Amino acid sequence: MDVAALIHKARAKGVTIATAESCTAGMIAAALTDVPGSSSVVDRGYVTYSNRAKQDMLGVRESTLATVGAVSEEVAVEMAEGALTRADVTLSIAVTGIAGPGGSEHKPEGRVCFALAQQKLPTHVETVDFGPLGREQVRAATRDHALSLIWQSLTANPQG
Repeated sequence: MDVAALIHKARAKGVTIATAESCTAGMIAAALTDVPGSSSVVDRGYVTYSNRAKQDMLGVRESTLATVGAVSEEVAVEMAEGALTRADVTLSIAVTGIAGPGGSEHKPEGRVCFALAQQKLPTHVETVDFGPLGREQVRAATRDHALSLIWQSLTANPQG
């Protein structure tokens, strides 16, 4: 992923970005802000590693966490939509998953839920099972997939 091209495309379209990260703990925001001049596009990154942080910073509902758990598409959507409205940006990306080690039969190591929210568009949500690649590799794969989702949204949506 050419992150500089992503930043350039977002700037050209007037897109501003916030990240809401759990299992990556800021890696997506770091990749975006490694590009000089990215401050014209990247507004902020929320690192919400704990459930309490997800609730306090992004407005994730306690009932959602209690019902489906932090690693779920529902929580990813609430994270992305919370970041979108609280940061007042045009696009937000959220990730929540199990980088490892560990996991369970129902939520295995390497499972990550992604949500991409944009103003005036439905929130895109998906789950990717990267498998037990190891913590570092799952986190890197998550970062790269999130950046790809942003890129896809920038190139697929003519309005920005």
